[in-house]
Amino acid sequence: MDWKDKLNALYDAVPKSEENNASTEDVQNKPVSKKQQLRVELDKRNGKPATLVTEFQGTDDELKELAKLLKVKCGTGGSARGGEILIQGDFRAKVASILEEEGYKVRRINFK
Repeated sequence: MDWKDKLNALYDAVPKSEENNASTEDVQNKPVSKKQQLRVELDKRNGKPATLVTEFQGTDDELKELAKLLKVKCGTGGSARGGEILIQGDFRAKVASILEEEGYKVRRINFK
């Protein structure tokens, strides 16, 4: 009997709780709350204007999906990482309106 067999025997001996499994699955399959508030502001990156969307709470895949939507609708490039979406150019008003259409609350920073 090697260590893998011992580990499997130990794993099988541990009782499995249905409540723990159900709650874990619910959290993993739960969609992003569209009621979260996102900040939209203008930032300068390397001397060029960039629209920055911050305070996103969700998975990296959901962040990238939202970033892709914004980049396509604005017709520009950008990136998404660490809870932030960066859109190249000054698209504050357009990004804010797109996010509101998607059901997010928007906090406008540096708007005229």
